[in-house]
Amino acid sequence: MKDYIYQPHGVCAQQISYSLDDEGKIHDLKFVGGCNGNLKAIGKLLEGADARWAAQILRGNDCKGKGTSCADQLARSLEEALA
Repeated sequence: MKDYIYQPHGVCAQQISYSLDDEGKIHDLKFVGGCNGNLKAIGKLLEGADARWAAQILRGNDCKGKGTSCADQLARSLEEALA
């Protein structure tokens, strides 16, 4: 497994961390800051999920007209990690 830490931009969360296994599955997803309950739920829902699939469904999600969201920032991070 490889660990990743991402500094999101334009959102309330200050940090996103997770691990990807050799098959590209997400593990131990955690957000620092942001909407605590919602972001914990995202972590639970995506545990063991395929990172490419997660990035595809979360990309472009908007929060309050910011043009991004914590979920969108996670998608961007996953895309970078998989590149």
